[in-house]
Formats: sequence, structure tokens, C-alpha cells
Amino acid sequence: MTTIKGYTRGGTPWDPQFIDALNASSCIGCGRCFKVCSRDVFDLIEKEELEEDDDLYDDYDDDQVMMVMAIKDSLDCIGCGSCAKVCPKNCHSFEPSTQQSK
Repeated sequence: MTTIKGYTRGGTPWDPQFIDALNASSCIGCGRCFKVCSRDVFDLIEKEELEEDDDLYDDYDDDQVMMVMAIKDSLDCIGCGSCAKVCPKNCHSFEPSTQQSK
């Protein structure tokens, strides 16, 4: 297995970092990563469990549902890192992709 390496148009080496996980407990559901991703990697979902003693959720009424981002299709990620650049809570984690040499 070798790490996928790329080059910029100017010839500078570039190692793409592909989405590995998204921390839903840190996510505020702003949708910035969803909007900036051109590959349909993310989806907005309902947060299933709200911790009652967490101050973050004090502003939510019982009839309101908190939405957070989730990874919809990580295999469609191109490793550009745009989602991490726009995330105000640093929810995304990445890893280099590995592919068998042909």
C-alpha cells in the first residue's frame, strides 16, 4: 500500500487529506461544510441525543430539534480540505488515503 500523492498545477507536491470523521458533539449544524463541498460528502441530520445538563442546549425548547452535519459519502471526498477551512468548531478529522500500487 502506498500513500496517494499529488501535485499542484505549478508542480508543488501536495498530499491530499481525506475526510475520516466528523465530531457531531462539537458540530453546531451551521452547514458551512455542506455548502462548500462540491462532492456531496455531507448531509444535515437530526442530533439524536441532547445532553440535558449541557449549557449548549439551554436555548432549545422541547419542541425544537438540533441539526448537525454527518458524513454521507466519504468515498467521494477529493481531499481538498475546504470543509475544515470553513468549520468554526474544527469538527472534521482527516487521514491520507492509501491505495495499492498498480
